[in-house]
Amino acid sequence: MTAKLILRDKEYEVKHGMALLDALKKCGVVPESVIATREGEMILDDEILKDGDEVKLIAVISGG
Repeated sequence: MTAKLILRDKEYEVKHGMALLDALKKCGVVPESVIATREGEMILDDEILKDGDEVKLIAVISGG
């Protein structure tokens, strides 16, 4: 049973029951570089991923 993280054209499968922050780190995604949404709602780093979740990661662009 897994949850899915989607960033652009890449998909990462992670175990459900993990916190979003841990899942991002496991996939090599810098947590500060993305905003995570599930079913159109923003979720926070401490959110526990459920079986079948599809979390869309939106890259944050910053400049100076």
